[in-house]
Amino acid sequence: MSEDIHENEDHPEADATEFLNAALEQLQAENAALKDQALRYAAEADNTKRRAEREMNDARAFAIQRFSRDLLGVADILTRALQSAPAEIADAAFKNFVTGIEMTEKELLGAFEKNGVKKIAPLKGDRFDPNFHQAVMEQPSAEVEGGGVISVMQVGYELFGRVIRPAMVAVAARGSGPAATGGYAAGGETAGGTVDTQA
Repeated sequence: MSEDIHENEDHPEADATEFLNAALEQLQAENAALKDQALRYAAEADNTKRRAEREMNDARAFAIQRFSRDLLGVADILTRALQSAPAEIADAAFKNFVTGIEMTEKELLGAFEKNGVKKIAPLKGDRFDPNFHQAVMEQPSAEVEGGGVISVMQVGYELFGRVIRPAMVAVAARGSGPAATGGYAAGGETAGGTVDTQA
């Protein structure tokens, strides 16, 4: 009889230990699940924050892009006005007027530069790049190799590496350059006789 009582006393402790172990395992599993969920929420919050920042930067860049594109015409007019001004000016009032236009153009280009708008103005002989240039004409040239820029008709602009207006350029025809003599390419074709559609 005393053995039965002793067994009953041991049995509740074993049940309690099993119960506590099961409860501990369940709590550990819940803790791991909550940790995982917290990490997911933190990652999602971080992704949302990054996405919001990216969208805000894109919206700001787009707003600047539209505004700067509207001002490109003003920059072109100022440039044309300065190009048409005579080199030697005797009249002091007219000279001051031209100086004012120069200062206005410089200030406008400085504002463009501060806001990430950069001029695309290829030099004579630079290779034609369809990502930044728009060919408006092709002509033979004794000075520039075929596919090179002969002249810039209108400068282009880019904003943070994205072209908002390509530079409009004249391009040397295939077979052009110092090696081509008399307007003929080495193979006997007339320079400019074929158009390079790969450019």
